[in-house]
Amino acid sequence: MTLLAEVVACLQRGGSPFAMIGATAMAVIGASRSTQDLDLLTTDRAVLKAAFWSSLEARNATVEIRWGDIQDPLAGVVRVAREGDRPVDVIVGEGPWQERILADASSRRVADVDVPVVDEVGLVLLKLYAGGPQDRWDIEQLLTQTADRDELERGVGARVAGLPSRCGSLWRRITRSP
Repeated sequence: MTLLAEVVACLQRGGSPFAMIGATAMAVIGASRSTQDLDLLTTDRAVLKAAFWSSLEARNATVEIRWGDIQDPLAGVVRVAREGDRPVDVIVGEGPWQERILADASSRRVADVDVPVVDEVGLVLLKLYAGGPQDRWDIEQLLTQTADRDELERGVGARVAGLPSRCGSLWRRITRSP
């Protein structure tokens, strides 16, 4: 069993909502970008407790838990690694807008594992929230490679107001809308 499959199994056993995000989600959607790790998003803070991952540690995985601080936009990050496997980062977000992204995810096959993957709108919203140069480039790639750019722009435009104002500003700069 791959490390991704084991992480997915832990999240499912724990009843934690989750979905694939990041470069792997982009590739599934059709906008490829290379990455060394696999990223999953959850809003369940239970994953930030060592006991949640004890079954993986018993199978020679290392688990590093980092709690977000007061200024961090994330509740925390869990990095799960094992020699011979791609590391898996479980990003712990906060807020109803991220819960909706998870609810809108659909199951896809990724590295021989059935895993929920965020949709294009959710991925753009997450990239806007992260707001870095790579995130902006990723958004531009998604807009260029989507089957229906107008639909994607409408979907993001309808939900970006639920994010911090800096996200709306970045969205307007990328799409050059007023």
